[in-house]
Amino acid sequence: MTTATTSGARNRTKTPPPASRGRNSAWRETALVVLLRIGVIALALVLWQVLSGPVLPEYAVSRPTDVSHALWQLLGSAKGWTDIETTATEVVAGFAIGVGIGTVMGLVLGSLPLLGRVVEPLIAAVNGIPKIALAPLFLLFFGIGVWSKITIAAAGVAFVVFYNVYLGLRLRERELVEIVQVMGGRRHHVLSYVTIPTLAAPFFAALKTGGPLAILGVIGGEFIASTGGVGHELFTAATNLDAPTEFAGLIVLVAMTLALNGILTGLDKYALKRLGLTGRRRGSRGAA
Repeated sequence: MTTATTSGARNRTKTPPPASRGRNSAWRETALVVLLRIGVIALALVLWQVLSGPVLPEYAVSRPTDVSHALWQLLGSAKGWTDIETTATEVVAGFAIGVGIGTVMGLVLGSLPLLGRVVEPLIAAVNGIPKIALAPLFLLFFGIGVWSKITIAAAGVAFVVFYNVYLGLRLRERELVEIVQVMGGRRHHVLSYVTIPTLAAPFFAALKTGGPLAILGVIGGEFIASTGGVGHELFTAATNLDAPTEFAGLIVLVAMTLALNGILTGLDKYALKRLGLTGRRRGSRGAA
């Protein structure tokens, strides 16, 4: 009787807690997803290598081996890194300026309902114009240097940020604002306890949407008229029917997009954690 009780107690102590089992299961699932992604990419590269020539025109799609050689030459040359630095500078500057302009516009028009109702249709009309169609106008104003590309990128980002901030303020719960005011809170209390937590999620969603738009605007501007940058090299490669260099430039753009998205995702998680909204987001996901 005592022996059976002792062995049962040992078995219970050896059983891992539910939290540990949950973490192990999550790690296994993450590892499986990563392995499957790598497998899909490897399969796509093999099919690309095999089908290029017999099935697909090699002059149009190239081969992974030729693309890797072109990418190595791009990253091994001083001119390649100068082009990458030029494009990255234009993207970061345009993105930052667009975020600043969009945030200020959203806060001002969202805080002044009458002004918002007057100006919003005009902003919607301007936003309906494709930003790439405005590129020649920006080139006339700022020339073919970096500022024309920065302006194009900023224009695309500003509208996305503006609408997210503006609509976030309009959807702010009036009852919460009144409760803070009744309890003696002032404007900075309303800002800290209601406005910022309400705008955090849509603001960072706008940042993640605006990042690729900034890259798109810069590359479009470099396509139209530029003396350097990744977009300029892509246009030159397309003109010369140089498919390997074209794909190498696209890989660089994908890497830039992933890097920017990773930075914004990290900022999103950090900000939500500092604001104490991480638990709320998990709770809403669990309820859904």
